[in-house]
Amino acid sequence: MKAMLLRALGPLTENPNPLVMSDVPEPVIADGEVLIRVRACGVCHTELDEIEGRTPPPHLPVIPGHQVVGVIDGGLDSGKRVGVAWIHSACGTCEYCTSGRENLCELFQATGRDVDGGYAQYSKVRGDFSYAIPDSISDSEAAPLLCAGAVGYRALQLANLRDGMTLGLTGFGASNHLVLKTARHKYPNSHVFVFSRNPQERALALEIGAAWAGAIDDSPPVQPGAIIDATPVWRPVTQALKHLAPGGRLVINAIRKEDIDKQELQSLDFPSQLWLEKEIKTVANVTRRDVREFLQFAAEAGIRPEIQEFELKDANRALLELKQGKIRGAKVLRLA
Repeated sequence: MKAMLLRALGPLTENPNPLVMSDVPEPVIADGEVLIRVRACGVCHTELDEIEGRTPPPHLPVIPGHQVVGVIDGGLDSGKRVGVAWIHSACGTCEYCTSGRENLCELFQATGRDVDGGYAQYSKVRGDFSYAIPDSISDSEAAPLLCAGAVGYRALQLANLRDGMTLGLTGFGASNHLVLKTARHKYPNSHVFVFSRNPQERALALEIGAAWAGAIDDSPPVQPGAIIDATPVWRPVTQALKHLAPGGRLVINAIRKEDIDKQELQSLDFPSQLWLEKEIKTVANVTRRDVREFLQFAAEAGIRPEIQEFELKDANRALLELKQGKIRGAKVLRLA
């Protein structure tokens, strides 16, 4: 089968084509696993973190991709359309798994990092870690819902938002644009403010329902009671703490932050940014429940991502555009 293979880690500034189109054997499934003929796979910023060495190191060579949509090829469920998310497996028996927090399991395995993912014609997964895709959602629409949507849904839950409370979003890529659509449906009396360095992202935010959009350093009309940060750097965090209302919560939805502006943390001012019972919460991975609930919610509420489609062979270009901030919604590799 054809697959985009990652063989070595390093910054895209030095190697803008880290993935190589390769002929590799089709996956061989074991008991309890299903073989999936991939039809679409989302492109996530976590792949950049993986390629550039900011996540726990992947096994190499590896096929990236953890927003996988396809059909089961063979067996009793042949032809059933399913998805695969970032959570590839967990132990199922530890304290975290048995208390609904399998995302924190010490033996958590990530699709496309610890095991091969969906930048390929075929992929495999344990059947109990796959998800039925609602009929009303297309392949390319479903792919970003499996990670960008599901982890944004988890971040929104962790934000402790109440209807009528103002929500701030820093960064407006694949995840936060879905958070905006979700929040407008779940909290119809809440205003959503978007902070982004990118004028095109700010324009998109206003287009799909933000009440206000400004640059990262701009002062919003009122202080949000909760802010979700989905950026790869530190400055939006320090600025968000300035914007956050007393008693508010900042949720950081990022697997890692780049070091390019790490000195921002040294400039934190306790009275203006951390005092008055402000909280910081981080998001770590997703659970299967997050994915199942969000897929059902998206189908019922008509939540659909803004998408840009690429062919499998153009995965490097999609990643480079993501690195360069050329984002409008979510990027998806289309294989069918």
